[in-house]
Order: sequence, then C-alpha cells, then structure tokens
Amino acid sequence: MAQDPNPPSAVEQAVSRALRDNLERLKRSSDELHQAVGDVIASCASSKPTNAIPAMLRAQTAAASLSAVLDVLSRFVTLALQPGQRSPYEAEMTRLAGIAVAEPPAAPQRPQPSIPVPVASKPQPAPVAPPPPRPEPELELVTEPLPEENEPDIAAEAADAATAQAEYEGEFDVNRLSPEEQELHRRANRVAKVSMQDIKMLRPEQVRLGREKKDLCIRLKDDIEKAHREYDRRFKPIMDHPVDYFYRWMVEILADGDPHALGEYPYANHARQH
Repeated sequence: MAQDPNPPSAVEQAVSRALRDNLERLKRSSDELHQAVGDVIASCASSKPTNAIPAMLRAQTAAASLSAVLDVLSRFVTLALQPGQRSPYEAEMTRLAGIAVAEPPAAPQRPQPSIPVPVASKPQPAPVAPPPPRPEPELELVTEPLPEENEPDIAAEAADAATAQAEYEGEFDVNRLSPEEQELHRRANRVAKVSMQDIKMLRPEQVRLGREKKDLCIRLKDDIEKAHREYDRRFKPIMDHPVDYFYRWMVEILADGDPHALGEYPYANHARQH
C-alpha cells in the first residue's frame, strides 16, 4: 500500500485531537440553543407576550455561547496551522539539508593559535536581545458557562418533577431512563406548569366558578384542549409513562389542590391508573 507523501505533522495531529475533544462541548451548546428555541416557540402560544421574555433570553445566551465556541475553534485552527505550512522553497531546503547530512564530514582541522589582545582594546559586543518566545498553540479550549441565573429555574423544575414522581417510585423511576427521556420529563413538567398558569391568569372568573361548581374541565374546555394538543405534540414519546404532568398541574393550579374540582378529566391519565 502506497504511503501518504505528505503525512500530517505533529501540530496537525494535535489540532485534530483538540477539535475532537471539543466536539462534546460544541454539541452541548447546540442542544441548549435548540431547547431554548423550543421554549420560545412554546411560550409564543401564550396570549401574554411577557411569558416569552425568559425563553428569549435563554436562547440569546445559548446562541452567544455557541458563536463564541465556533469563533475560538476557527481562530485556533488558523493560528495553529499557519506556522506549519511549508512553501516549495522550504521543502527544497529540507531535501538539500538531508543530502548534506548524508555526506561524510570533512576531516577536522586544528585551529590556529589566537593572538592575545589586551583587555582594554577588546571591542565590547553589542547586546543582542533574545528572540521573543514563540507561543505554543492551545490545545485545551474552555467555553464560558451559561449565566448562573438559569440554575435556580432548573433546580426548581427538577424538584417539581421529583415531587410528581415520588408516589410511583416503586414502579417508575425517571433516573433509569435515557438522558434524552429525562430531559423530556423536565421540559414536560415546565411546559404543563406554564400552560396552567396562563389559563388561570386569562380566565380568573371561570376558574373561580369552576372550583365552586366542580366543572373546570367543562368551563375551560377550549383552553385546556388547546394546551393539551401542544403538550401531546411535543412530548408524545413519554405520554405512556406513568407520570402525567398536565393532570398534576391542573389539580395544583386550576383546582387549587382539589382533583374533584376538575369534574370529568377528558384525557387518559396513566398516573391515576397506578
């Protein structure tokens, strides 16, 4: 098998290894941006425009982080590989140097004795400034984390999801699912909670009467159906899991903790069946 006439140099191999090491960080930034955009789309379904502001800020931060990663990577590759590029002249000089090394060295000659010179008459050599050190290319890139302002929201959502799953620990444990499914559970809990808060804010009088008459699902049928269609579309892969965040937040927010105030719940509730 013919060998590659121009094998990659040590610098090129190091650059490729650094790029592979940063692929996971780049994918994580991309996933955060995708999730933030999905939250923006979900919040746009609400009739209250201010609900979209937190999601937009998260999307803006994630986009800036992703752009910074790509900018650093592109600059790193450009600066690291430019010194390693050889011109035809440099390649020819390297070949000639190899030929010169292969030739036998000439016989050593005895140096001529030097004539002593008085110290006072010796010219002082001009000081030579040392060449500036050549910067080594960075192989480890670290991107800035997202602002810490989002951490309390994530912690609160995880606590809400854990509360909804606590009574089913013997049969169902979200921590045993894949990371993708665990993320779907976290987002489903958040979307269901925001949807119920919007309905309560838009229809306060109907919510109050529905609690008194115990017919919330009938009085708020249009709003509930619209929210449930969006919920089912986004989280269909986990709809058969025995945790119903949509039902849970209807009881907590609309019914004020009284499941009987809902009346007849119109959707299959896997959580209640267990």
